[in-house]
Amino acid sequence: MPTQLFVNLPVKDLGRTMKFFADLGFGFNERFTGENAACLVISDTISAMLLAEPFFRTFTDKQLVDTRSSTEAILALSLDSRARVDEIADRALAAGGQPSQPTQDHGFMYTRSFQDVDGHLWEVFHMDPSKFPASA
Repeated sequence: MPTQLFVNLPVKDLGRTMKFFADLGFGFNERFTGENAACLVISDTISAMLLAEPFFRTFTDKQLVDTRSSTEAILALSLDSRARVDEIADRALAAGGQPSQPTQDHGFMYTRSFQDVDGHLWEVFHMDPSKFPASA
C-alpha cells in the first residue's frame, strides 16, 4: 500500500469550505465526513481533513494561526497540464477564493496561487521536466 498523506486544516465554516472545494471539482470521502470534519479527496494518496475549528483544537494545545495575517503552510499540488492549473485556479477565484501570488511561468514550470475561503494558501502547478534548463 502506498504512503498516504492526510493534511489537517482548521476551518471556520465546514459547509462553506466543502462547497468551495466541491466548486473546484473535488469530492469527499463520506466515510470520514460528518458534523465536525470532511475528508477532501485530492488524489488516491492525498486527502485533506477539513476540521471545524473547535474540533481541530481538540488535537493541539497550541494556538491556531490567524490565516488573515499569518501563514502556516503553502499546499502545492502538481497537475497534469497548464490548462488544468488555470482551470483550478480560476474555479478557486470564482468560488470565493482570493489571489495569493502572481502567476509564474518559468518555462519548465507554470504556477498559480490562491487562498481558500479560510485563508489557507494553495499553489497549483504543472512541471514539464523535458523543459528543465541545462545545468552548467
